[in-house]
Amino acid sequence: MTRRTATPKGAHASARIYSLIETVRASGIEPYTYMVEVLTKLPSSTTEKDIDKLLPWNQGETIPV
Repeated sequence: MTRRTATPKGAHASARIYSLIETVRASGIEPYTYMVEVLTKLPSSTTEKDIDKLLPWNQGETIPV
């Protein structure tokens, strides 16, 4: 256990990231590519529709598999 996950908040944060990564893999997308794409686009996403486009199951055509 690393220091970051030594607290309940850290454990919950890690679980969310792991869950996201596994969802990305299940969608057939390489996780690193997905994270780079999402973290690049997220700051300019201003509407709920923009953010929905960033979800893993909506990425089939925008991120190479």
